[in-house]
Amino acid sequence: MSLDHSEKTTFNFITPTWNTDELVISDHACKVILYLKIPNVKIRVWDIIILIPNFLFLLFLIIRFNKARLKLRASNSPIFLTFYCLVILDVIISTLRCVISMVLSSLSLQNNYVDIILWIIVRFFLLMTEISVVIFGLAFGHLDSRTSIRHVLLITSFISLTYSICQSLLETLKHDENFRVSSNGILLFGYGGVEFWFISSIIFILLYAMIIVLPWTWLKEKLPLPEKKSFYVYISILVLLNISCSIGGGLLLFAIKEGLCVIDITTCLYFTFYTPLVYYTFLSDFLDISQPSISFSYRNQADETVEDDNVSLSNQQSLSSVKTSSDCMYQMNNVYESTHFNTINLVNPLYIASLQSPESITGYSLESQIIDFPSSNKS
Repeated sequence: MSLDHSEKTTFNFITPTWNTDELVISDHACKVILYLKIPNVKIRVWDIIILIPNFLFLLFLIIRFNKARLKLRASNSPIFLTFYCLVILDVIISTLRCVISMVLSSLSLQNNYVDIILWIIVRFFLLMTEISVVIFGLAFGHLDSRTSIRHVLLITSFISLTYSICQSLLETLKHDENFRVSSNGILLFGYGGVEFWFISSIIFILLYAMIIVLPWTWLKEKLPLPEKKSFYVYISILVLLNISCSIGGGLLLFAIKEGLCVIDITTCLYFTFYTPLVYYTFLSDFLDISQPSISFSYRNQADETVEDDNVSLSNQQSLSSVKTSSDCMYQMNNVYESTHFNTINLVNPLYIASLQSPESITGYSLESQIIDFPSSNKS
């Protein structure tokens, strides 16, 4: 009897102490990683994996915020301001989702649908940014005002909202069993189900592939296509991500559980590195004040309407390299050429002077900055 008691005590001693009753052998490892919790704190490992890169990138944006704000103010470019706002919004929403999910998980609250809704909200903003960036890249020359940019954002918001509504209905009314924990029935975010995931990935692959091949078609003579290679590299990365999504979804459709591993890797990359990709591709050179000039180019629109909000999206004057850091932030003397198009928009010299740092102003006078406009000949 004593031997049996000793064996029983040893067995209890070596029993795993992970604070999760959801971990079962029947679940695949790639599903377990989605709901596995750290002992004692009860925080999901998956949330930490998504949080760390987003938090580091948010910290990077906070450190560089003041310089970026001054650069955007000096250039007076609504298109780059839109890019920057989308990037900041995306990373903040992603970080908040992780924090809220971790708090609910640590408190052991039932947050099945709350967690799913948070994922859908993040996906909505990322998809809106994804589509907006593509449209901005293809139609730079025609987006010469804040009004036109607002129209683009409204259209992309509507498309993303439609996508998110479909995804929400599928998640709540017909949840995919591949994303249900077998031990206790907890629902994981299933991306709208394998079928929805697979079909939408194929659609995005076709759309992005068409953009990549446009420069080799007869349409290149009729459309103002982007010339910078980084834009096509960005589109190619999106194609690869969607190919990976379709492969993962296709494997799950044939009941091959390893497809979930492909989906995990792809979604981790998308939700952590997509926003930095947008920043690096479209904003890093523009916001780099250490460079003496930045090459961007815009094409002029044939007809221009004089409006209060009609701000040219063309080449903005860049910050030149100067001796002091404050001068580097304030002085401007080069004209932007753009990534895609060609036009010139001169910034008011009085506005430029107002941005100059105190140590860079020597003998400044308003008379020296006044431009003589030729008087019109009256008949």
